[in-house]
Amino acid sequence: MEIVEATISSVQAALQAGEITTRQLVLRYMERIAAHDKEGLTINSVLELNPDAIFIASALDSERAAKGPRGPLHGIPIMLKDNINTGDHMHTSAGSLALAGSFAGEDAFIAKKLREAGAVLLGKVNMTEFANFMTEGMPSGYSSRGGQVLNPYNISTPTGGSSAGSGVAVACNFCMASIGTETSGSILNPGNLSSTVGIKPTVGLVSRTGILPLSNSQDTAGPMARTVTDAVHVLNAITAYDEADAAMGTSIWHKQNDYTAFLELDGLRGARIGIPRDYFFEELTEEQLTIFNQAVELMRKHGAIIVDPADIRTARQIVYSSVVLNEFKSSLNAYLSKLPPGSPIRTLKQIIAFNNEHPIETLKYGQSTLLKAETTTSGTYTEIPYLKDRAADLRLCKDEGLDATMQEHQLDALLFPADFGARITSRAGYPSIVVPAGYTAKGVPFGVTFAARAYEEPTLIKLAYAYEQASLVRLPPSLKSFI
Repeated sequence: MEIVEATISSVQAALQAGEITTRQLVLRYMERIAAHDKEGLTINSVLELNPDAIFIASALDSERAAKGPRGPLHGIPIMLKDNINTGDHMHTSAGSLALAGSFAGEDAFIAKKLREAGAVLLGKVNMTEFANFMTEGMPSGYSSRGGQVLNPYNISTPTGGSSAGSGVAVACNFCMASIGTETSGSILNPGNLSSTVGIKPTVGLVSRTGILPLSNSQDTAGPMARTVTDAVHVLNAITAYDEADAAMGTSIWHKQNDYTAFLELDGLRGARIGIPRDYFFEELTEEQLTIFNQAVELMRKHGAIIVDPADIRTARQIVYSSVVLNEFKSSLNAYLSKLPPGSPIRTLKQIIAFNNEHPIETLKYGQSTLLKAETTTSGTYTEIPYLKDRAADLRLCKDEGLDATMQEHQLDALLFPADFGARITSRAGYPSIVVPAGYTAKGVPFGVTFAARAYEEPTLIKLAYAYEQASLVRLPPSLKSFI
């Protein structure tokens, strides 16, 4: 079978029919990675391959023959962002050379759930180092351990960060799907620029246990795939309840047993979708605005009720917040303290020292943000600016922002261009889904993002799926050399 642009459903049908085995599928992805990620255009999205992948694939083939498939992800190769722990022979480094020799003692909760679903954890993908919290001016998709990830649609265009490798590897058909993580746009931004579907779940729907953190209040993990359906299959596998993550305390009352039930072709009909034109459109080019407006008209044609404008009154009050800076040191040090005995790096201070000792390899762009986090924050969440900013973020982004706007206009969702709503949705902890909407004349992808309130993933899935099926604009990158 042809694996380029294959879906989870089509691969499962081929596996069941005996047209391909999981082992053969893994080998084909390895061949594509060799041809295009490490040679040819040299995309550089894959940081590390699982040395056990072929063994795992063969075992899953044997299990399928003996007992049948476990479910939709049985035998499906999936990549993980390099900040997600795996208790195997792969490293978890967040792209940092300081952690290049770091092995986790056990799987992250979501990695464990993917294995239980029968997925093959094919490897780790490159990311912007420390989720773009290393320094100012570092290009998205760059890490000292992995180098620079290229955008396969136009190599002069950024990849978006920090889940650059997660989006690009999927776009290039180096895996079936991937897992990214987001604090503020790190799934939505690379999803937009890699022409992939990215689901940024409600903070609390997906476990963060075993994921190298950035912010305790905003971090979440989510699937990236070439179709909404594939992303939803992965979401199903990773939304199990984890009592070790306090953010999941409310999810048990809201989690759906099967999110594929909301894949409705007619999902746009009657849906009230608001367009927050004020502020969020100021950086758009005319070309991007045209793509966005065409997407809106297509939604209207398929029955959506478009409320335009549906402006967020607090949008211009949402400025710099010290929340992530103040949460980073404490969150990271807590993670590092739980690494297995013998791990040489246990604190942010030691990472900074390592970088200073190896400046040529690690400090191409400096480490100003790491230094600021180490020297200006206590790690105790007691700074007055932090306390004020945390409260302000929830008030301006959640209560008086998204909640007020959606209530005022009786909306089912808001629609943002590209990832431009990430700053407000991330601070509120609310879910979003980015879907391909088109390409500029230079081939650069452009998407639209549906956003809603906490645990309203079912609504977003309906809207995103219906729009995707109505538009069907996604194209794979050519992977041919160009400027």
